[in-house]
Amino acid sequence: MKKIIHWFAYTSIAITLTACQSTSVNNTTHSNKTTAVPQLTVEKIYQDKEFKADSIGRIRWLTDGSGYTTIENSATKIKDDTGKTKSIGKDIVIYNPETLERKVLISAEQLTPKGEDKPLAIDDYIWSDDKKKLLIYTNSKRVWRSNSRGDYWVLTLQSNQLAQLGSNLAKPSTLMFAKFSSDAEKVAYVFENNIYVETLANNKIKQLTHDAGNGIINGLFDWVYEEEFTIKDGFRWSPDDSKIAYWQLDTNGSKDFIMINNTDELYPTITKFPYPKVGETNALAKIGIVDLTTSKTVWAQLPNNSRDMYIPRMNWSGNSKEILVQHLNRKQDTDHLYLTNADTGTVRKIYTEKDEFFLDGIIDAKWIENGQSFIWTSETSGWRHFYKISRDGKTKLDLTPGNFDTVSIEAVDEKNGWLYFIASPENVAQRYLYRSKLDASVVNQKLTPDEFAGSNSYQISDDGQWAIHSHSTFEQPTQIRLIKVDGHQTKHLMMDNKALVEKLALLNKATTEFFQVTAQDGLVLDGYITRPADFDPSKKYPIIFYVYGEAWGQTVQDRWRGNAYLWDQMLANQGYILASIDNRGTRAPKGREWRKQVYGAVGVLSSRDQSDALKAMAKRWDYIDTDRVGIWGHSGGGSMTLNMMFRYPEQYHVGISLAPVPDQKLYDTIYQERYSGLLPEYEEGYKQGSPITHAKNLQGKLLLIHGTGDDNVHYQGAERLINELIKHNRQFDFMSYPNRSHGIYEGAGTTLHLKTMMTEYFNEHLMNKSH
Repeated sequence: MKKIIHWFAYTSIAITLTACQSTSVNNTTHSNKTTAVPQLTVEKIYQDKEFKADSIGRIRWLTDGSGYTTIENSATKIKDDTGKTKSIGKDIVIYNPETLERKVLISAEQLTPKGEDKPLAIDDYIWSDDKKKLLIYTNSKRVWRSNSRGDYWVLTLQSNQLAQLGSNLAKPSTLMFAKFSSDAEKVAYVFENNIYVETLANNKIKQLTHDAGNGIINGLFDWVYEEEFTIKDGFRWSPDDSKIAYWQLDTNGSKDFIMINNTDELYPTITKFPYPKVGETNALAKIGIVDLTTSKTVWAQLPNNSRDMYIPRMNWSGNSKEILVQHLNRKQDTDHLYLTNADTGTVRKIYTEKDEFFLDGIIDAKWIENGQSFIWTSETSGWRHFYKISRDGKTKLDLTPGNFDTVSIEAVDEKNGWLYFIASPENVAQRYLYRSKLDASVVNQKLTPDEFAGSNSYQISDDGQWAIHSHSTFEQPTQIRLIKVDGHQTKHLMMDNKALVEKLALLNKATTEFFQVTAQDGLVLDGYITRPADFDPSKKYPIIFYVYGEAWGQTVQDRWRGNAYLWDQMLANQGYILASIDNRGTRAPKGREWRKQVYGAVGVLSSRDQSDALKAMAKRWDYIDTDRVGIWGHSGGGSMTLNMMFRYPEQYHVGISLAPVPDQKLYDTIYQERYSGLLPEYEEGYKQGSPITHAKNLQGKLLLIHGTGDDNVHYQGAERLINELIKHNRQFDFMSYPNRSHGIYEGAGTTLHLKTMMTEYFNEHLMNKSH
């Protein structure tokens, strides 16, 4: 309880707010136009999609950097039933990055199975290492968040033969995670929770695991692993193709969550799946290594393995003799790394990563130097850095030294000795490409030119010579360029979103300013504020905050937000000010302490930060009408919306909460226990951090929205909150969307209906609120 008392002590500190100077300002002005200025509407944005952005097909670099492949419409045309001409399907084309020469590598005709008149729809594709075979993923079906179950076909380029995998085994859309062996002679996949391997020369199928059923699953994950460790594919080929290492999960003991579908059939149907909530029993994870010749599995002999331990990552360690297994305790503050013998299963611990509070953002070790070293992520310096660690774990070299956070690894060019990564030491709202030498002789060399201020991401070729560069800002849609990495030379503008940019130019756009305020304990908080195009500082304006506020997101970013930006523009044109604040604990690259301060009482300090920010903003900008303050958010942002409406009812008057977690004990073990701690030690933190505890304080207008088919944040929480509000006679508005999942987007008209309802709710209760 010591840490909880420490956090709660902050609430007794007197509020002394000071406002810092703005960090960046958009001073765009608009000249008077003689033509009528188009007006944004919910229908134009979400129904007619008048402002839809461009996109390009999925790109794959060739391993030697000599070209990249992508998906484009076929040049072969047919007429549809209405007489309109359309492409018959998709081609896979290859581009030479040096000359931009284009060549159709795989035509839609080649992807048409015998006896069929339509080519396969390409959901994804993977090249074999020798580029002589192509694995096509098609007819995919949704499993939780992504379409991870479908059909797989292999095209052999030399013979032009197209063959379906598992054709004598599987029903349609039942294979998962198919992958070539390195020699492209075999493909392994998961079918009905067991792992199979198919020899391509004769389509002979061999079953490698046989124990699926009664809660046992092989080569894939349960809901909570997939969601919270962001991992779906549960097996790995050895480099020499002789073995496959895989996860096995025993979900027995994990209680099932049940969802009811009342609308699709005459009688209700039920979906149930293992979902361990806070304090409940997890699945037991194990690592097996199966020999393809004998089909025998050797199990990794991890010490003290139990249902209170996790295995968030595993990979081959630069050779076919050992795998590296990460063994994480339930509290998620200690991650042991074990090299595991692939023949015997014996293990030896080489490294341990520890944190006082929790470890976050766990990723695979990236092996280099023929397995003699690996790239690792650590916050031991107080900042999120990338390190090179020797195979025995004894030597640790910081490749990104300095008082700043790295964000992600973009590529490792081992041949030329470079680590490419994303960071933004000077402005946490932006993202830039940097690189460091793998021996740290050169560190933190910025590659993104200043002209690309904003957010940047890169898909870099394996040889480190070329990249697909995506760039956007808060007000500029994404542009994609082919660049030569050396000197960041633009070779080709692949996508400019010209039509969208031209449409945006016709709008009377509101301007956005990035700024900072200081909370009562001196912590600097980042935010943005959008003012109406016809802004008059002598007037009073209602303000709407968009909030997330939890560990898996950052709202204050200088990047294109698509329809969310346009909706804000529409509201600004109606006379609102729009704003967002990142409180402590969010995924802003501001150092370990920033992220870890909320541990043990998620929702307490973070909601106080939001309150502090509003007070500081109102003190700086007196045109903010503090009697008309709205707030909305989704998921963690829905929870934060509830916390602000319940904990600070004198400041926040209208709230729209989408898919919130009203009671933190209702969420899953991995996420919630990571940030809120384990029960019973942190019982009080769970209570005080949960919005439902403070529901009796509601004074303003609240619209609660939830999908009944939400497998992530369960509808159960909405019903518990409803009961609590009823108990205290607190009036509110509620909308349930039948069978919609966490994103609340499925079904005809859903998004338009949702955004229309939200717009009208703010207009009725905030814009027209009587003082």
